[in-house]
Amino acid sequence: MDYQQTLDYLYAALPMFSRIGKAALKPDLSNTLKLTAALGDPHTKFKSIHIAGTNGKGSTSHMLAAVMQEAGYKTGLYTSPHLLDFRERIRINGVPVSKDWVVSFVAQHKELIEEIKPSFFEITVAMAFQAFAEEKVDMAIIETGLGGRLDSTNIITPILSIITNISYDHQDLLGETLPQIAAEKAGIIKHKVPVLIGELQAETERVFFEHAIRQQTTLYYAEAMWDLVRVKQDAKHQHFKAIHRARREIQKLSTDLLGSYQRHNIRTVLAAAEVLDASQGIDIPLQVITRALSHVKDLTGLHGRWDWLQQKPIIIADVAHNEAGLSEVMKQWRSVHATTKHILMGFVKDKDIHLALAQFPKDAVYYFTNAQIQRALPAAELQTLATETGLQGQVYNSVADALSAAKENMKEEDALLITGSFFIVAEALQSLGMDKPTVQLGLFARV
Repeated sequence: MDYQQTLDYLYAALPMFSRIGKAALKPDLSNTLKLTAALGDPHTKFKSIHIAGTNGKGSTSHMLAAVMQEAGYKTGLYTSPHLLDFRERIRINGVPVSKDWVVSFVAQHKELIEEIKPSFFEITVAMAFQAFAEEKVDMAIIETGLGGRLDSTNIITPILSIITNISYDHQDLLGETLPQIAAEKAGIIKHKVPVLIGELQAETERVFFEHAIRQQTTLYYAEAMWDLVRVKQDAKHQHFKAIHRARREIQKLSTDLLGSYQRHNIRTVLAAAEVLDASQGIDIPLQVITRALSHVKDLTGLHGRWDWLQQKPIIIADVAHNEAGLSEVMKQWRSVHATTKHILMGFVKDKDIHLALAQFPKDAVYYFTNAQIQRALPAAELQTLATETGLQGQVYNSVADALSAAKENMKEEDALLITGSFFIVAEALQSLGMDKPTVQLGLFARV
C-alpha cells in the first residue's frame, strides 16, 4: 500500500471517533496496553508531559513543545485531531513523521492491528510512542484525545500532568456536571507526579484537590503563580505583560497566536516551566520561553486558532466547537472592525448545539454547512436550530460551496469567521488551497 492506501485502510478498518462518534471508544486501556506491549513498551523510553482539559490543551501542548525545542530539547509532540494531514498528529521538533514511516509501520504491524482490532485513536497513540522511542526524544508533549482517565494516552507516567480547564463538552461520555467531567480529566493525575491546573474554578477545585491527595502529589494553580495582561495586538502578534505573583517581577512577551483566549494558555506554560524547574531541575530561562512563544507556529506548525487567513476582506478561522470555546472566540470577534460580518459554521451531531448557537451574534450573515464526515450535523438541521435562536442564513451542501458564496458576497471592508469544528476549518483550508505540499526528509517530513 502507498501512503493514501494506508490511510484509507486505517480509516476504513478501524473505528474512528470523528466518523462514528462514541461507538469508536473502548471502555478501558487494554487495547493500547496490548499494542504497546507488542512494540516493546515504547512509552517507557522517554520523558513526557501529559495535557488534558476541555479547551486549550492543543494550544498549550504546542506552546510547551515550542519552549522545549527552543531550549534545545529534542521534542516529540502528539496531538489530535489533525487538520489537513494525518501526520500532523506526530511531530518531532515540529516536523511531521514521514509518509514512508507511516506506510512502513502499518505494513509491519498489520497482523497485530487485525488481531487486536484497536480504534483509530488507539493505533495512532501507539504509532506516536513508537516514533518518539525510535528517535530517542528528550521530551514528549502528549495531548489527550477525550477525557483523561480512559484516554489511550493515559498509559504514560509523565513528569508533569497539566489540566487546562473544565467546561461542558462530550457530556454523554464524561458526565453531566463540571465535577463529573473534572473527575474524568483528573484521571491523568499520577502517583507523586506534580499536577498543574490552568484555570481555577470553584466547581472543580475540590475534585482536583482530592485526586492530588489520593495520589500523594503536589497540586499547583497557574493563576496563583502568574498574572497576564494584554497590552496591544498587531497583525502578527499579541503582546502581554506577565507578572510573577510571588516575586512581583514583570516580563514583556509576545506570541504569534492571536486568540485572546491564549492568555490562559500562556500563563499555564509559564507556570509549567516553573514547576518543571522545582520538581525536575529542568531550568528553562525566561528569555528562552518568551522567544519560543513569539513564533510557536513556525516551531510547531500549529494552525486553526484564531488564524488570520486573509486581510482584505478579513478571513479568520478558529476550531472552537463548544460553549466555552465559542464564548471566548465571540468576545474577540466583536472587536473585529468590519462593515458586514459573515460567519460560516458547521457542527457535529453530538455537541450541545443550543448552547453553542447562543454564543453567536444575531447581526451576522450566516452560511450553514456540514463537513463531509458521518458525524456532521446536516446543514439544514443546523439552519433550523439557528433560526430558532435568531440567526439568519442560507444552507450549503459543502464547506467549499459555503466559502465560495461568502467570498462572492463579501466586500473588501467585510470580515468572515469560519468556525464550529476542526472538520469545518480543515475543509475550508483545503478549499483556500492552504494544504501545503510536503517534502520528505528521511524519517520525518518538513512541511
